[in-house]
Amino acid sequence: MALVTGAGQGMGRAVAERFAAEGAAVVLVDLKADRLVEVESRLRGAGARIESRALDVSDESAVQALVAAVVAAHGRLDILVNAAGIIHPTRFDQLSVREWDTVMQVNVRGTFLFMHEAYPQMKRQGKGSIVNFSSTAGLTVSTLGGAHYTASKHAVMGLTKAVAKEGGPFGVRVNAVCPGLIDTEMVRATVDAERIAGYQAAFPIDRLGTPGDVADLVLFLASDRSAYITGVGVNISGGDLL
Repeated sequence: MALVTGAGQGMGRAVAERFAAEGAAVVLVDLKADRLVEVESRLRGAGARIESRALDVSDESAVQALVAAVVAAHGRLDILVNAAGIIHPTRFDQLSVREWDTVMQVNVRGTFLFMHEAYPQMKRQGKGSIVNFSSTAGLTVSTLGGAHYTASKHAVMGLTKAVAKEGGPFGVRVNAVCPGLIDTEMVRATVDAERIAGYQAAFPIDRLGTPGDVADLVLFLASDRSAYITGVGVNISGGDLL
């Protein structure tokens, strides 16, 4: 039983699709209900076991209710993927407190809330895998800018490591993926085509990553094939940080 946030588009959608193709039952979570309807309909048509719920990942009561409902219905929660996130490349001297709070609410609070609700169930089971979405910004500084985005992704990495250390003795593994510039709707809406071309030409692997590239890594980290890996942030950026 897997739960994937940010599943309505981009990397989260690719992760949900990959899990479904592997035969997992998947709960899709996204803020936008219309995105979920399209993904759920398509995956159900292919025979996948899919449920969906539109909610704000920073809404504590909504997150609590959803995780409780999933556990009540299925008896367990094996995998949690926190892919929901937002980016604003605002320069620091133009950054408002409101925008800072918005990015932190989604990227950090949302990740924390789902982990906070899923972790006790995984402890009771004696097994579980959590995969968080940090970023290469969580290892260094955002390529696209935005001090608040960089700070939020460093926070996700810290949260990942701390809970991995606590959860290891109970069979709960926690890891993070750290994507670089991935060809998603969010990136295309944030960066113009000329800048994207300049970035990718500078990468040792001279293309943008695809959501499928990231989904393959998430599948590995969520599965028993990575049973001896916890507390790491895996850079997937085409060599951008070299």
